[in-house]
Amino acid sequence: MTSNWNEWYAERPRPERDHISQVFWDGLRDGELRYQACPECSTVQFYPRAICTGCGGDPEWRSSTGHGTVHTFTVVRQHGSAPFKSQTPYVVAMIDVEPGFRMMGNVVDVDVDDVVIDMPVQVEFVRVDDELTIPVWRPIDRAIRS
Repeated sequence: MTSNWNEWYAERPRPERDHISQVFWDGLRDGELRYQACPECSTVQFYPRAICTGCGGDPEWRSSTGHGTVHTFTVVRQHGSAPFKSQTPYVVAMIDVEPGFRMMGNVVDVDVDDVVIDMPVQVEFVRVDDELTIPVWRPIDRAIRS
């Protein structure tokens, strides 16, 4: 598996942004993993939405510590399309992120056969270019602590 993630992500389709998710993407560029929380009912939510999924209120943005655990994962061992084909095998996981939301991402810089449920991970930011930064997840014992 490559450790040159910015090149791999540069070749992949780019995520769509809108006026709601732009705060999330700006946070990644600034080295922050942002999520939404409702000041009315305390619902924590991710992916970004215009209204709280708990009460319909106006969610506010907060920054996560970036600590999480692997909730579930799959190892992609074959893929017919570039650039994915050249990167197999790789891990796609659902990460339970503190303080209580779940998001999908790649678990990186670990042998795919060593990834396990409940593995502690830390977010790291792959700067693809001036416009795009992607969050990836590294096992805590291999994460760069800041």
